[in-house]
Amino acid sequence: MIAATLMDEPPNVCLTLSNQPDNVLLVRETLSGMAETVGVDGVDLNDIRTAVTEACNNVVLHAYGGDEGPLQVELYVNAEAVEVVVRDHGTGIKPHIRSDEEAALGIGLSIIQALAPRVEFKDVDGGGTEVRMEFATPSAQALHWQRRNGFQRPTVAQSQLATTTGVAVGPDTLARKVLPRVMCVLAARAHFTTDRISDTELVADALVSDAFAPSTGDHLNVSVTVEPRSLELRVGPLDSGSAERVIASSPAEGVAPVIERLTDNRRIASEGPSEMLELRLRDQR
Repeated sequence: MIAATLMDEPPNVCLTLSNQPDNVLLVRETLSGMAETVGVDGVDLNDIRTAVTEACNNVVLHAYGGDEGPLQVELYVNAEAVEVVVRDHGTGIKPHIRSDEEAALGIGLSIIQALAPRVEFKDVDGGGTEVRMEFATPSAQALHWQRRNGFQRPTVAQSQLATTTGVAVGPDTLARKVLPRVMCVLAARAHFTTDRISDTELVADALVSDAFAPSTGDHLNVSVTVEPRSLELRVGPLDSGSAERVIASSPAEGVAPVIERLTDNRRIASEGPSEMLELRLRDQR
């Protein structure tokens, strides 16, 4: 069975988000980046996005009783199937209970079950529900990468959930399509101008090119905090001594390196034997 092998490895993408409705768009953009990377066709992608949207909406509407809480989304990708896990740590949902009132609110469990050939619901330790959905993707290509140790799921403190998104993505071929999409959505949320959103995309491209190699694991980990006309990024963990090289790498002829040129502040923080690269982008209009 395909799903049995997918879950044996770390996810290719792991998102830690707030259950704010706006974050459902960010999840959909992540799925689009995945599909573009491995060649999932439009019909299959539409099914995946629709089912995952319904699962995320369950968390938005029902998991925390109107309060804010974490929404976690994981993607596992191979040439035969895509598996998506949507997890909450709230009151959870009960898939066998679906009243008329719940149907009117758009819980959409029947939609998930219709679109995903395999669906599993699990209780999460400490409270909450995990929804695992497996989708056949016969048109998709395999991701080729050499796995290393050191995968870390992104964590976001409860006090920072309203403004901060955590992303872990690998390999680099997938990160090239996913991270720029995520950061552009967040830049728009920060009310950046079109030009500054383009700058944000270039910074994301540079990070995938220049920060992936010195990463201490086989995923690139980035957390992004959104403030009005400002994005603050924390990238890492990175190998000790490598953050400065990331800042200064990939210069075009006669032009300052992308990260140095397009970010407003840069800071390197030590975390044990590793480093975190902290960047800030502002819209100065």
